[in-house]
Amino acid sequence: MKIGLISDTHGNTAAIDQAVELAGEIDLWLHAGDMIHDAEYLDMAYDAKVVNVAGNCDWGNRSVPEEEVVEAEGHRIFLTHGHIYGVKGSPYGMVQAAEENGADIAVFGHSHVAFKEKIDGVLLINPGSLAYPRDGGGQSFMVLELHEGAEPEIYHYHLEDRRKEDKSAKEGKGKKREKWFGLF
Repeated sequence: MKIGLISDTHGNTAAIDQAVELAGEIDLWLHAGDMIHDAEYLDMAYDAKVVNVAGNCDWGNRSVPEEEVVEAEGHRIFLTHGHIYGVKGSPYGMVQAAEENGADIAVFGHSHVAFKEKIDGVLLINPGSLAYPRDGGGQSFMVLELHEGAEPEIYHYHLEDRRKEDKSAKEGKGKKREKWFGLF
């Protein structure tokens, strides 16, 4: 199963369109907040199912929860924006929240910094921001591939590499993407 992970899109639907194109065939999109309307756009504009949560910039919207749990290929994924768990200071609030929800994977945003690390048996993933990245790596999103009984695989994409990817594709090198191994 291929799961697209995006967060902190802040109204940049053009970046969402680029991410969808780069990701290819996706079974499910998880939007980790900021902005609810962007997740609605993704859901209306594309065929894949979308699960989303509210972020700190989605004030006053009580129709979308701050947390969701998704089950896929034998994994439980805890989805939240992260602001209520202090993710800018420490990942341990996310670890605890994931454990309390019986999840082995936690997807979050808020910091606008791409992050992946396995801590105390919980795989923590922040896809970065498609609108205002703060990690020096540019606009980014991730794709999580899950297969029953296998370790998760994570692919990290950057939108600013698009010209390089197009050039590489013409040269027969295929898409430029970073695959993260050795998480465990």
